[in-house]
Amino acid sequence: QVQLVESGGGLVQAGGSLRLSCAASGRTFSIMGWFRQAPGKEREFVSAAIWSAATTYYADSVKGRFTISRDNAKNTVYLQMNSLKPEDTAVYYCAAEFGGGSIRLSGSYNYWGQGTQVTVSS
Repeated sequence: QVQLVESGGGLVQAGGSLRLSCAASGRTFSIMGWFRQAPGKEREFVSAAIWSAATTYYADSVKGRFTISRDNAKNTVYLQMNSLKPEDTAVYYCAAEFGGGSIRLSGSYNYWGQGTQVTVSS
């Protein structure tokens, strides 16, 4: 059974950093992504990686501040978030098993974690 479990969220001041983790169990995935959803807004793409191609993707709003990576031995994906801004406040979700389409669309993924709250105070 596939399970994705996020952790690492919390409250941080603007300019601070957090590292989110997504521990996958049940299988490994060649493509994984991070999305976020703020109150009253749609879920939006944050970052994704095609591990076999060593290719990463970022939303323009986080490029240069966020970094996606993974630990193969732990089957865990990370999202390092630096220079956080109040507009980064959202629930962050890990996604896996890309089913085709755009890597930036939430509908392209079949598995989701439960989410972890990130709150950035000004």
